Amino acid sequence: MNLGLTDKVALVSGASRGIGFAIAAGFAAEGCKVAITARNQGLLHAAAERLADSAGAGRVLAIAADMADEGAVADLLERVESRLGPVDAAVANAGSGAARDGIELTRSDWQAALDANLFPAVVLAGALLPRMAARRQGSLTLVSSIAGIEAIGAPIPYAAAKAALDAAVKGYAQWVGAAGVRVNAVAPGNVFFPGGSWARKFEDAGSKALFLEYIEREVPLRRFATPREIADVVVFLASARAGFVTGAVVAVDGGQLRSV
Repeated sequence: MNLGLTDKVALVSGASRGIGFAIAAGFAAEGCKVAITARNQGLLHAAAERLADSAGAGRVLAIAADMADEGAVADLLERVESRLGPVDAAVANAGSGAARDGIELTRSDWQAALDANLFPAVVLAGALLPRMAARRQGSLTLVSSIAGIEAIGAPIPYAAAKAALDAAVKGYAQWVGAAGVRVNAVAPGNVFFPGGSWARKFEDAGSKALFLEYIEREVPLRRFATPREIADVVVFLASARAGFVTGAVVAVDGGQLRSV
């Protein structure tokens, strides 16, 4: 299927590895010019070199940035536009599942979860959506989690931050829909990739068996997702083929969620 993304400009945050890198690679495979960002400059530039092999010279731009910093995000957008052109499709993927669990949580515990999982996305949205609305085109996709939709045992601050992200998607879609701009979210389930949270859990052989049993019990497809499987949905949502989809939170979880 031709998604109609050739020569469009895609911006992906949290793109140095895992889901974010797979999303950037998906856009590159569709013929996009791709800007990627993350905080770790070394990992980011290694990712850019890998992307350039398929995207071609001059079609990949890597800029290290803290996506929760309004000034850094404004500078990022200016640099992307000056080098590649206005952003047609953006993906807010920066985040972290590392959060304190339980109910005896401090304000700093909650702040850390919001700083990692809500603010990087809404800061990008606040800076980018007015630009897209002025051009009357563009899409923004936020990477959420099924933990924001249903109680699955994730740390409460993490789940609450993702639920707030899902609510923001609905609000943004209402604000910019009349300008032809679309805002959606993808909510992954359990995704396995080297260096990811599940890979770190598997370092303990005793825990690995318990986690595999959990996947067998809770996920009807009885396996983990790959980053590519999440990326394919994200890239589709950014394309004209999904032109009537906005304000949606799409679960990509192998059937794990039970709610209707």
